[in-house]
Amino acid sequence: MLDTVTKRRIDTARDILVGKVPDPKSQVEQITIALIYKFMDDMDADAEELGGKRKFFKGDFARYGWAKLMRSGLGGHETLNLYAEAIGKMPENPGIPLLFRDIFKNAYLPYRDPETLKSFLKIIDEFEYDHSERLGDAFEYLLSVLGSQGEAGQFRTPRHIIDFMVQVANPKKNETVLDPACGTAGFLISAYKHILRANSSPDAIARNAGNGEAALHTSKIPAAKGDLLTPDEKKKLADNFRGYDISPDMVRLSLVNMYLHGFTDPHIAEYDTLTSQDKWNETADIILANPPFMSPKGGIKPHTRFSVQSKRSEVLFVDYMAEHLTPGGRAGIIVPEGIIFQSQTAYKTLRKMLVDEYLVAVVSLPAGVFQPYSGVKTSILLLDKSLAKQSDTVGFFKVENDGFNLGAQRRPIDRNDLPQVLAEMGEYLRRLRAKGSVAADDFTPTRGLIVAKEKIAANGDFNLSAERYGEKHVSTAAWPLVALGEVTSRLSGGTPSKQNEAFWKGSIPWVSPKDMKSDEIYDAEDHVSDEAVKERSVTLVPPGTLLCVVRSGILKHTLPIAITRREVCFNQDIIALTPDPSRLDVQFLFRMLQGKNDDILARGIKPGVTVQSFHNGFFTTFEIPLPPLAVQQEIVAEIEAYQKVIGTLQSQIAAYEARIRGAVDKVWNGDVSDDEAASSTNGG
Repeated sequence: MLDTVTKRRIDTARDILVGKVPDPKSQVEQITIALIYKFMDDMDADAEELGGKRKFFKGDFARYGWAKLMRSGLGGHETLNLYAEAIGKMPENPGIPLLFRDIFKNAYLPYRDPETLKSFLKIIDEFEYDHSERLGDAFEYLLSVLGSQGEAGQFRTPRHIIDFMVQVANPKKNETVLDPACGTAGFLISAYKHILRANSSPDAIARNAGNGEAALHTSKIPAAKGDLLTPDEKKKLADNFRGYDISPDMVRLSLVNMYLHGFTDPHIAEYDTLTSQDKWNETADIILANPPFMSPKGGIKPHTRFSVQSKRSEVLFVDYMAEHLTPGGRAGIIVPEGIIFQSQTAYKTLRKMLVDEYLVAVVSLPAGVFQPYSGVKTSILLLDKSLAKQSDTVGFFKVENDGFNLGAQRRPIDRNDLPQVLAEMGEYLRRLRAKGSVAADDFTPTRGLIVAKEKIAANGDFNLSAERYGEKHVSTAAWPLVALGEVTSRLSGGTPSKQNEAFWKGSIPWVSPKDMKSDEIYDAEDHVSDEAVKERSVTLVPPGTLLCVVRSGILKHTLPIAITRREVCFNQDIIALTPDPSRLDVQFLFRMLQGKNDDILARGIKPGVTVQSFHNGFFTTFEIPLPPLAVQQEIVAEIEAYQKVIGTLQSQIAAYEARIRGAVDKVWNGDVSDDEAASSTNGG
């Protein structure tokens, strides 16, 4: 369990850096490098106390020892120059192992303020290296500030969700464990702790519980040290864990995290899982991952060994993990909802492969699990290569509450479905292993349902939305009507003073009705500054906000609405609606309002005015149907598929119209040949 003193030190170190190093990832890197620097000197000091010799800071590198860096009388600029030189040269130090050289690779000091550095090093000096679980937990807390890399679709997985997935997969001491998109190695470390607990005596677990070791949010089981494992088993266990990541920064953080949790030689590689073939022949007994959701612009250029041909990263990662399981392998994968129901060929091909050969269960997670970084809706796919082939059913389970509210702060609450889902899924899997199959009427979980594979395959799309197979169906369900005020937050816009030129010398788009010409807003004709936002002259809204024109002469014809794709401000003729991500998908809201354009204008516009505007409070009381989130997203996907068809047909119609005009012009201009005229006469 993270003690308050260590937490305070980490927070203080970040507070010192934030003025010079505003990026959270860079803050984590600077603290990581400084801690490892300090810990190497601590280990040298311990070796000397035991009668040994220094190995990290000796020879030409002795002058970089931590004690020399922190000695009194050393001036600020001298300290800064010595520290910057030391971390830059550390990869050349022959006395440190390859692991540490990798950690210091490309390390540098991103600021040149001696006072900031001295204050920072003073806090780092308070940490002591004892290779304990407590220190590993401290580093986990430090990594939690990373949050997300939203542009790549990467979001840090909450610890309790990681632990839940590990408990379901249940890795054993002799099994290999892989995360092919490992980030900071959270899944690998949780799996390692799980195996240690399973191989600890009750007395050892009780002792660790008494020492205040961290407890799992889902199971309340304390950490343990694996005292029932032999030394050979512990060595083999450490060798069984592997991780890949495409980012060298993430690899560096993974190496440190693994090292601080007891891995003296962690197997973390910088590797592009989707385009490289170097590790294609490596398999694993357990694969756990939260792979990137989004593909880079221009897509991915994967090699040809994947079973499913696609350039979507989420499709390829799931394919990769399924194909790289050993014959008895198991996997837990967090996936976006597109994997669950998208209708494109690659998605359907992937789902068919999973249902036929790998999939045993799907767990639907609340939309706010990744708050405050994203409201994206996700599910967990649970694969068991041997069990799936003998089963003719798939279990569907739903988590509505995970022990935290779904707001930006994710505060703890009393409602937590994870233990119940864990127990029911465990019973379902136990019955599968005992009988080879579980009929839908043999076992009825309270948090889900059991569906025959035959039913999933019936219409050929292999949809993995549980709602599709429940008593209600999307095409016939009567969803409850809910007022927009219950599921959205409303903000009004404004216009900065024209007298203050500084308000208008910025790069933030300021949207007015004339900019609302498409379904998505990327920019505007006018722009405002950060100062205008700070002075509250305008309202700034994030990407994924719905803007709606509420006052304009064009409201007699149409209702302009659009979704923001970047941070924007807007004027007083527009309102912003931000959906509650746990209940309402912004694309669904957009489609519902767009589809009821005429009805909204007929009911909401004030009569007898030259410039049309809506009745006060109309967008608070206006009601929309509210199906479950998964169904909302399924409906949006269906509408978008129809729109693509319409777009194709419109292009074809335009082409035929052009040909008709061309034929008429030919006749009018006398350009028709004798053969063409004869053909027309003969009905050709």
